Amino acid sequence: MKAGVPDMRPAEWAPSSWRSCPALQQPHYEDADELAAALAKLAAQPPLVTSWEVLALKQGLAEAQEGKRFLLQGGDCAESFADCTSPIISNRLKVLLQMSLVLVHGLQKPVLRVGRFAGQYAKPRSADTETRDGVTLPSFRGDVVNGAAFTAQARRADPQRLIRAHAHSALTMNFVRALIGGGFADLRHPEYWDLAWVEHSPLAAEYRQMVKAIGDSLRFMETLAGPIAGFSKVDFYTSHEALLLDYEQAQTRLVPRNPGWFNLSTHFPWIGMRTAALDGAHVEYFRGIRNPIGVKVGPGVTPELLLPLIERLNPDDEPGRLTLIHRMGNAKIAAALPPLLDAVKRSGRRVLWVADPMHGNTENTSNGYKTRRFDNIRGELEQAFDIHAAAGTQLGGVHLELTGEDVTECTGGARGLSEADLERAYKSMVDPRLNYEQSLELAMLIVRKSVRG
Repeated sequence: MKAGVPDMRPAEWAPSSWRSCPALQQPHYEDADELAAALAKLAAQPPLVTSWEVLALKQGLAEAQEGKRFLLQGGDCAESFADCTSPIISNRLKVLLQMSLVLVHGLQKPVLRVGRFAGQYAKPRSADTETRDGVTLPSFRGDVVNGAAFTAQARRADPQRLIRAHAHSALTMNFVRALIGGGFADLRHPEYWDLAWVEHSPLAAEYRQMVKAIGDSLRFMETLAGPIAGFSKVDFYTSHEALLLDYEQAQTRLVPRNPGWFNLSTHFPWIGMRTAALDGAHVEYFRGIRNPIGVKVGPGVTPELLLPLIERLNPDDEPGRLTLIHRMGNAKIAAALPPLLDAVKRSGRRVLWVADPMHGNTENTSNGYKTRRFDNIRGELEQAFDIHAAAGTQLGGVHLELTGEDVTECTGGARGLSEADLERAYKSMVDPRLNYEQSLELAMLIVRKSVRG
């Protein structure tokens, strides 16, 4: 270490420390040499993000903890290599930009925009294998591991997919950076973000009225003061569930002038509910990186489980370090969330509370689709605001699975999609996502709930 620079590395920690702990949800690779070669190549690839971007996001999350910002985190449940195309990426970005415009306008505070993309290629599974018609094969674990087709060749865990995942993440990041840097996110022209298929949306008129009001305000300000810098671009960050620890370790680096280890595959990694054991490999890995980190918190988590986890992951109570993403379900949040809020508040620990109203509300329909009812999503989010207000804590963000495509995967919403509508445009390989209209409706709900209480 340089003289005068503190050593930010935890004692007895290295990027490979997780290997001494129980590691759940990791694929089985048949050829250890092939895996080692792929990981060596991955470790030599350029990083996808920079340490200063990571630290800028951490500062923004620290401000969100204080109520000065709001976190909007959203994107695909699981990215696919086939969807790494300009229309899908730009439409996803449009949705998040439009939602953030609604939130900025309504909440009157800056919004942190964090995408669930450029790395969200792995998915946890409830079982290691899947059986169809008497044939048992490994479960599909996302494009970074294997293929979705139900064949022995497709379901084989392929180390080369680790390299492909990095490449597709880099392509996605490059395109997003180019769009934002080129004025795609210019607040003077939010009409550029419109999606053609929502022309007849029930929310279109309300949204365009808001756009007009913002445009009129900006033009008035520039008439008085001249061109104002900063409206032509926005900060945008990436996130993914850091599930495959081999992949994450290969992108964990020391950098010049910023002490400590950084995961440079993403700005904001999170631990899923299935892998958040205190003595597990994921918690061991996460405790040593300097990134801001998230942890999914389900209805089975008790204060006795949560408080030691907070201590383990953020022993120095660093601002912006830890985000707790509660995903309880509409039917369970009223009983499960208040004890956690009370325990963390009494502990004096600084965390950012974020609501994920998606994952606790998944169900299967009579016609065989996995879906989420918009009424349950809305219900959990409304309850979350009320429960935080009653506890004297603050809901500082939302975490959503959404897409810019014209999909029919979640029922309800402004158009009242029914179970029969699901088969019209159900495209997700894993979990159902909000479409544009449902996403925008939820953003407007957040504003109304925050303003009116």
